Amino acid sequence: MEFFVSLLDILLFPDPQLRKVAAPVNTVDGRVAALADDMLETMYNAPGIGLAATQINVHERLVVIDVSEENDQPLVLINPVLVHSEGEAEMQEGCLSIPEIYETIKRPSHVTVEAVDREGSPFKLDADGLLAVCLQHEIDHLDGKLFVDYLSPLKRNRIRKKMIKAARELEDND
Repeated sequence: MEFFVSLLDILLFPDPQLRKVAAPVNTVDGRVAALADDMLETMYNAPGIGLAATQINVHERLVVIDVSEENDQPLVLINPVLVHSEGEAEMQEGCLSIPEIYETIKRPSHVTVEAVDREGSPFKLDADGLLAVCLQHEIDHLDGKLFVDYLSPLKRNRIRKKMIKAARELEDND
């Protein structure tokens, strides 16, 4: 299993901190903007298309996303709320907290999310396709939920054991 060096440490499943529910961000200030920048750098280096603050052991409602091919369309969502979803689609998902594991997950195909941007301005985002999946995946993280929770207990347990074994092997090599 390959692990990437990134600016911020990304928690790995089954770390119990990934199950914590994130608290709302009360004040959008320079600290939050700097955290978002660090999260974007970490996400790009990992490499990934989304990262929730929960994954870096910061339990605040903040996610960063960039589903563009060129990594030039970063989204910062503070206190995101899924306000509408419809349709159904299946897509293969992966997660920076569960490296090299990909599973097909069924989710709504179209979503509307309300959030606040890095300047503190509220906005609404309608999304479908990969962006809709990514938004749902990252908001799940803020609620202490992982994509493996959509799998059967047998599959989830198999992945858990694989991650524990990989972590042990990594420790043994240090």
